[in-house]
Amino acid sequence: MKKRLSYRDKLIELAYIYNVREIQDYVKSKKNLTTGQIELILKKNKITIPKEFNTSFLKENFSKPLSKLKLSIADYKEEKIREKNRFFRKVENYKYDTSRKVNRGAANLWKGAGNVGFNFLNILPKLGATIASFFGNLFTDVFNSIYNQQIDKKSARNVIIGFLAICIISTSIFAGLKQFKNLNFFDKKAEVNKTETEVKKELKKKEKIVKVPEKKVEKKEKRDLKVEKKEKKPELKVKRNNVAEVILPDLNLKTETVIQLFKDVDYDLKKVRSEKLVKPIYFTQFPKDLDNLQSVKIKKETFIKIVLPLVVAENEKILDDRQKLKDLSLKKFTTDAEKQWLRQKLLEYKVKKSDLGELMTRMDIIPVSIALAQAAKESGWGTSRFALEGNAIFGQWTWDGQGIAPLKRDSNKNHKILKFPILRASVKAYKNNLNTHKSYVKFRLKRKSLRDDNKDIKGLSLTNTLKNYAQTGSEYTKILNQIITQNDLSDFELVKLVNSVRQVELNS
Repeated sequence: MKKRLSYRDKLIELAYIYNVREIQDYVKSKKNLTTGQIELILKKNKITIPKEFNTSFLKENFSKPLSKLKLSIADYKEEKIREKNRFFRKVENYKYDTSRKVNRGAANLWKGAGNVGFNFLNILPKLGATIASFFGNLFTDVFNSIYNQQIDKKSARNVIIGFLAICIISTSIFAGLKQFKNLNFFDKKAEVNKTETEVKKELKKKEKIVKVPEKKVEKKEKRDLKVEKKEKKPELKVKRNNVAEVILPDLNLKTETVIQLFKDVDYDLKKVRSEKLVKPIYFTQFPKDLDNLQSVKIKKETFIKIVLPLVVAENEKILDDRQKLKDLSLKKFTTDAEKQWLRQKLLEYKVKKSDLGELMTRMDIIPVSIALAQAAKESGWGTSRFALEGNAIFGQWTWDGQGIAPLKRDSNKNHKILKFPILRASVKAYKNNLNTHKSYVKFRLKRKSLRDDNKDIKGLSLTNTLKNYAQTGSEYTKILNQIITQNDLSDFELVKLVNSVRQVELNS
């Protein structure tokens, strides 16, 4: 018995009879074609379908109209999409045309202003010649009238005598006033009003001064002479906290001055590496000419000397807060001031639900070697545009704050490099970033595990957790490891601030 073929199979056989390649290729590739699609292809190839192939009443009256409706809807959608694309192209062309017109108008305005300026400059010589000729003729006429005028000898003599008398009187009055000011009447009155106790104090001071040996006096006189020869130097601001700090003001210091300062205060990296102590000298900015140094070694040492005290100071502040947090966690009752301090720290480290355990995990130091390596990498050893113009050592991005736009930024990006008033603010923001951002959770957990195992927190143990800091990922961490090892930055891990430092004066 012959197998009863469906309407679709009959259409496919018809396609094979008339050798319709399109349907044959679809069948060979095992792609499912609907009955309607096969009918359309056959009709497109001008093949008449026999009446016995006709579909049932439902297909003729329902299926085909629906398929036609679908096709018309699809065509309508495509037409609307085309219209929308045309509209967007018109808008873009309008923007381009308007910007071109504005630029052309600005160029024409600039050319017009230039022409006006050139015309004015061309007028200046003529105007100057006219003014010069006018005043020349005026003075010539005046001098001719004076020359031609007959002068009375008596009146001329009286004028000369009067002029000399005025000069003598004014000179004597001026000299008298100056002499009157030199008389210290007010000082004498003030001395009379001094109390007996003040007089006694002054006598004691004079006695102490008399007791000083002659050699010391000679040394002081020599120092005073040297100071008088030198120019006036700006004083340094000294903060009195746990340690004596020297904060160098914004003086636009030259690199030579900075290097000389380090020599004056005996700031040597070899000594810091051996003694594990650094003086709290805080620069507010990098020298603008740091990149002009020919010696790469001196440039790197100068950069480390500037950044190291800032990093160590922030780490010691974090350790003080950490110890205070430990003490408070052991207390049964806390004061209002202590509760306020806890609330402030929870906000600072972005800890939710008052989780003191999470606060303890986040409130910890950043290894000095990592901080120095990242600062060197991101700021080009203190010579990048962001470091010099915005004190941005660590290249942190911002989308809403004040910042400096990168020159090679992609057109589809709008980020900026965060700007800071002083270098220490950049260090503080960098530490808050590593201690709070979700991208550095692995860094904080690895650091916590080192703490729990009573191991030292070293940079080379944690660099692999900072892949998210840069777009290059693991390549970035390799560069950090290379900077740390080549420059022996691990020697600074245990460095602390000294208790005091003598005040230093700088040449501006």
